[in-house]
Parts: sequence; C-alpha cells; structure tokens
Amino acid sequence: MKIVYFIRHLRVHGCVLLREGGNHSVYINSANNKISTVPRHKEIKDRLCMKICKDLEIPSPF
Repeated sequence: MKIVYFIRHLRVHGCVLLREGGNHSVYINSANNKISTVPRHKEIKDRLCMKICKDLEIPSPF
C-alpha cells in the first residue's frame, strides 16, 4: 500500500503524528493512547499495515 494512502487512513481514524524518528514516524491514537511506528518508505506491505492498525486499534484499510 502506498504510504500516502495509509497515512490518510490513520488520520481519518483519529491518529496523529507524535514524533519523527530516524527511519520511522511514531503515531498515536488519541482516543485510547495506543502508539505504533510507521516506516517511512514509499510503499509498505499489506501485512504491516494490518499490524499497525491492530496496534492502534483502528479498522484495517482492506
């Protein structure tokens, strides 16, 4: 999945950027204080997208 579409999915479901790391961005779901890291690549694998959504407790984009 393209990272642009995945970041848009995160924002729609209430996740905000907490901080930038060296190779990852850290997002937080402010509704339940769950945190997950998102790699900064042009494209990330679907399984990783599902795992990040599970960590943040939001629905999967698929």
